Amino acid sequence: SKFLNDKWMIKNGFLNDVQEHKPWWWNIKVQKLNLSAPLILLPEVSCQKAIEILQEKGYDQAPVVAESGLILGMVTLSNTLTSVLAGNAQFSDPVTKVIYDQFSKIGLEDSLGKLSCILENDHFAIVVHEQMQFNGNGSSFMKQMVFGVVTAMDLLTFVSRNDEK
Repeated sequence: SKFLNDKWMIKNGFLNDVQEHKPWWWNIKVQKLNLSAPLILLPEVSCQKAIEILQEKGYDQAPVVAESGLILGMVTLSNTLTSVLAGNAQFSDPVTKVIYDQFSKIGLEDSLGKLSCILENDHFAIVVHEQMQFNGNGSSFMKQMVFGVVTAMDLLTFVSRNDEK
């Protein structure tokens, strides 16, 4: 039945446009949001250190990315605090114990319409950019770089600031 759901089809890249009366911003690319560079945590950062870093830098969440570049998930301040206070995690545990590993990715070239469909179900999306990297032996591979984290508030702010009257 999900294949009959247009929003699911858009979110997962099977359909581009299904809205007949699209808002003015629907086809604008995600890169136009001018997102700030994200704060990224490595998986070995402790829950306590993650809380300190997020509070000190004024962030609510941060992607957790392995040194290899693999995106492991998102850590949020509220989930980390809740997990520690509930006894499900210790301050000394690595953040990988409290990450959300279910998350959506979106590219810089994707549309705000696709982002809007993702944000109907998810609190955020991780904005990624693919880069080709080469090894010493000349073989290449595609690596996803975290470019930012986007929330519904970011989309709403963009739309309200640029609303065509």
